[in-house]
Amino acid sequence: MIRRKPLLTLAVLALALTGCAAYIDERAETRAEAAERRYPPTGRLLQIDGKTVHAHVEGQGPDLVLIHGASGNTRDFTFDLVGRLRDDYRVIAFDRPGLGWTDRLDTGNDSPLAQADLLRRAADRLGVRDPVVLGHSYGGAVAMAWALQAPERTGAIVLLAGATHPWPDDVSLGAFYPFITSPVGRAAVPLISAFAPESRVEQALAGIFAPNPVPDGYMDHVGAGLTLRRESFLANARQVDNLKPYLERMAPRYASLDLPIEIVHGARDTTVGLDYHSRRMARLPNAELTVLPQVGHMVHHAAPQAVLAAIDRAARRAGLR
Repeated sequence: MIRRKPLLTLAVLALALTGCAAYIDERAETRAEAAERRYPPTGRLLQIDGKTVHAHVEGQGPDLVLIHGASGNTRDFTFDLVGRLRDDYRVIAFDRPGLGWTDRLDTGNDSPLAQADLLRRAADRLGVRDPVVLGHSYGGAVAMAWALQAPERTGAIVLLAGATHPWPDDVSLGAFYPFITSPVGRAAVPLISAFAPESRVEQALAGIFAPNPVPDGYMDHVGAGLTLRRESFLANARQVDNLKPYLERMAPRYASLDLPIEIVHGARDTTVGLDYHSRRMARLPNAELTVLPQVGHMVHHAAPQAVLAAIDRAARRAGLR
């Protein structure tokens, strides 16, 4: 009996933990299904080598590809920017692999180069020719990867607070992403997906937009619940946490590009450093930098006219307009 009692206790504890895990999984799945019902695809679901790629296409004119940042999806662009562009461009906004409604890649999902390859093949399926490729934040790395892989088929690049260069070793992205990608953090992802309150998402958005306000209606439109799905949440964390080594290999190759590059960056951006990224990119002879005072990370929401002007300049410099 002395031996059986601890075994019985462990058995009861194991059953309790199993039941708790089952409840967490069920709640996380229920929240994911609710988010998918609330925020369905707004565009076409393309099949590219067995992978689904979500492409929101509107307008007419020169081709303009939009690539969103970390934790995002096409809805960040369809909230406002696409409506401002569709009269002058054929706008193609993609969900990046593992986010929104685009499948994650089996290998290399954290690589901007692999992501760009998949999205470029999806663009080919849509008949995209010599596009202006715009990337915001992490999407800037994917936009640069796109240009490096197919410079002869890329009209121009527009970077909005783009993450394009490796940052110094003494600069940290914080403990969050390394924790999530650790074994302990991966185990915590179902808990986050199941119980993360909407108020926490609102706080995170406020920090990303600061010092500018989050636009009215943005939270309801953007579909943060899609990012909180377990697989998407982990894919996003891995992409951010593993970005620097890819940029270390990509950045020395930028000088080989002779296509027009327009850069827009907020002077008060605390998410992607102006000096580490955009000012270094602006050293290229074919790059032009616009710095916006009193603007944070979400330049296309805080200063849309400046972004439209940069896109138009890129298109004119590329001979597309």
